[in-house]
Amino acid sequence: MTDLRLHNIGPVDGSILIFGGPYGNLQATQAIRQVSERLGIPPSRVFCNGDCAAYCAQPEETVQLIREWGIAVVMGNCEQSLAEQRADCGCGFSEGSGCSLLADEWYRFCEGRLSNASKAWMGALPTGIAFALQGIGFQLVHGALSAINRFVFASTPVAVKQEELAKTDADVVIGGHAGLPFGERLDDRYWLNSGVIGMPANDGTQDGWYLQLLPQAGGVRCEWHRLNYDAKAAQAAMREAGRFNGYAQTLLSGLWPSMDILPDHELNRQGRALLPRSITIPS
Repeated sequence: MTDLRLHNIGPVDGSILIFGGPYGNLQATQAIRQVSERLGIPPSRVFCNGDCAAYCAQPEETVQLIREWGIAVVMGNCEQSLAEQRADCGCGFSEGSGCSLLADEWYRFCEGRLSNASKAWMGALPTGIAFALQGIGFQLVHGALSAINRFVFASTPVAVKQEELAKTDADVVIGGHAGLPFGERLDDRYWLNSGVIGMPANDGTQDGWYLQLLPQAGGVRCEWHRLNYDAKAAQAAMREAGRFNGYAQTLLSGLWPSMDILPDHELNRQGRALLPRSITIPS
């Protein structure tokens, strides 16, 4: 990954909560904070893998909440682009695609709504977070090791994931960016995606997703959970901001407005509700 800035936390004791893609969805971000408090997980063990500001109506308010919360955050391509005043969000969408056209709208909105202080904070974020739990090494990234905006899906070829894993000594890589939660064992290593909270997982439900790591005898149990929150309020905020677009409709329909980035496997699963799942990683 270009300009890798790895924040190494070291050994961690206790359960960990990981989520991605707040996307300027203040209501979802408030909800995930309430989850962490209900579970008794302190801010020092809550990690976000980037894209705090994007599709939804309250990017500045969402960033302020995350900063006040005091959790560790990985730089996403949205943070990188906004901090460096790039021409676009750097999501990796094909020029002229539906995703690209929608991205141009929300990116300009975020540019105008975010304070200079928030953009400076984004620019100072690490591009990776490393930690150890139960003797297992984890590395949290946004997209992949090779590129901040690389999409890695469940259907992405094993060889691609193994090439990415070869770029780190970690036993487990946890990514985001692609927006769809999954976990896969690759020989004696693992690739996980935490899912995102600010948009549904294209599965016909309004829920976001987050990942909890639970230490147990002999290893770590990785559990994916739905995040229920006030999606109607999030959509109302978009309407009030004059942004009642495809993403606003997605908040309630649970279906993405464009699927240009999706491989055939994920494309064919649109509207099929995901089931919570878990995997156990041995020490």
